Amino acid sequence: MEMGMKRIANECFFAWVESEIKSGRSVKFRVKGNSMMPLLRNGKDEVVVGPYDKEELKLFDVILFRQTDRYVLHRIIQKRDSRYLMQGDGVCRFYEECEDTDIIGVVRKVCRPSGKKIETDSMCWRLGSRLWLGLGGCRGMVLRVLNRLGVVSFFDESCQLGRKYYS
Repeated sequence: MEMGMKRIANECFFAWVESEIKSGRSVKFRVKGNSMMPLLRNGKDEVVVGPYDKEELKLFDVILFRQTDRYVLHRIIQKRDSRYLMQGDGVCRFYEECEDTDIIGVVRKVCRPSGKKIETDSMCWRLGSRLWLGLGGCRGMVLRVLNRLGVVSFFDESCQLGRKYYS
């Protein structure tokens, strides 16, 4: 664990996140899990999640939502009234559903370890998201190829493909 970081229970952490966002503040935290690869990297990238208006949520937005006993950061792939169909970028077969009352906040910014900050409403991010999701069921195969090539994330620096670095 990095210096200055504490490990706390998810329930406590996300209760705090939810209260901050309900108070109108944004919260920054490190991504955990591989379900949003290759656009968000486990343990490396940080996201800034902030408040939202229901009317502003769009297809392809990445949101933080509650699902039963867990918190999930996935992308909106379908919207119908107050119901949303969600999927992780690295997940090809499974979906989650949520109600607008389950949504805690929307990802506003992605922060790479290099210091690069990517606004999620930027043309680069939105285009990359649509291109990636446009691959549909082929994403799993493409992910395996990218992993073998050492490409760990799209848009690492200045919207260029990122590569693994070895020390």
